[in-house]
Amino acid sequence: MKKGLFAFAALISLLALVKPGAGEFTFFTPKGSFTVEVSLENARALRLPIYRNAMTSLAVLGDYAIIGTRANEGLSPFLAAVSLSRKKLEAALDLSSVMPGQRAIQSGFGRVGNVLYAGTIPDNKGESGHLIKVTFLNQRFEVADLGQVVPGEGIFALTADSERHTLYGISHPDGKFFTYEIRSGQSRIFEQTSPTDRELAYCHEYALEPEDFLSRSLVVDAKGRVYGSKPVNSVFRYDPGTGKIEILPDELPEVWGRRALGRVDSWAAAPDGTLYGGNAGDGQLFKLDPEKGRVINLGKPIMMPRLKGLAFGADGKLYGVAGALPGYAHLFVYDPADRGFKDLGNPRFDLVAPEIAENLPWRGYQFATVAASEDGRYILLGEDESLSQLMVFPVQ
Repeated sequence: MKKGLFAFAALISLLALVKPGAGEFTFFTPKGSFTVEVSLENARALRLPIYRNAMTSLAVLGDYAIIGTRANEGLSPFLAAVSLSRKKLEAALDLSSVMPGQRAIQSGFGRVGNVLYAGTIPDNKGESGHLIKVTFLNQRFEVADLGQVVPGEGIFALTADSERHTLYGISHPDGKFFTYEIRSGQSRIFEQTSPTDRELAYCHEYALEPEDFLSRSLVVDAKGRVYGSKPVNSVFRYDPGTGKIEILPDELPEVWGRRALGRVDSWAAAPDGTLYGGNAGDGQLFKLDPEKGRVINLGKPIMMPRLKGLAFGADGKLYGVAGALPGYAHLFVYDPADRGFKDLGNPRFDLVAPEIAENLPWRGYQFATVAASEDGRYILLGEDESLSQLMVFPVQ
């Protein structure tokens, strides 16, 4: 008995001397990173209220990060603006003050010039979401209601072609693709991207809701063609020249037995025109050559599902967040030059807020959005929490 206790004590002593290995978890805290405090509950300064600040849409206009949020049921979302140079929330607009009955600015922003466009999800099932035009000038938001596009449905994803002055979107819950000409206000609706009865039954076998199988993001290539996903696990392309939708021959990458979970979670266009995307079901990174229309699986940055955001930095590398509940998100970087990615770990940046002590670290667990500053020098991470903050780091 004494020998056993001695051996156990010796083992504990040896383990205490072992240094943490490279595989042990470490935080990502690069020099120059910071977290802008956006939703501290007891702050006297301008803040977004709890349960109404999940950052589901994110774009950068000059010095300002423009944020669109999602709210809990029965509550309304916000538009907000954060100055990157002053590291401060400087403007916020409760959407219910100009457009009641909406729960989320879910779609992401489409940009034409210095004007942003987005779509909303209604608070009540069966009601309609709206297209909105968002202008931010002199630290003030102006919102124009462009109306509903698909009656009785919200807008789940949106992008813009700035040359054609056209918006493209996916409706919720039916997953219809639509086009909207900004100058004329004319729209077209396509049902080829909606799941068939058979596909819908297949998704329901896995207890999936529209939020789990609709394309969460759209992207426009250099020729103005639009890409997204449709159930089950397929990639579609819309050609504005022909006005037609085609299904590409290659499906999204999948893990055996989990094909029903495949859909596009995020897109990013590289300077050379290559499109990079994230598959929500298993968190796989893939690329798509628009000319060949082929999908190439680049692998899983981490072991968890979801890949909610992608953005290119000024260094030519692709930054993204992978992972979701019940785990926590990791930041990764992919270098197209050597076709490799690196898991940078869990972001932890110092929180900037006058109400609290300096150098208080803020650790991000769940993210909904990723964006790059206009010059590509900074990558922005928008949290997806009940009290969300904006996390920013410089491209090294």
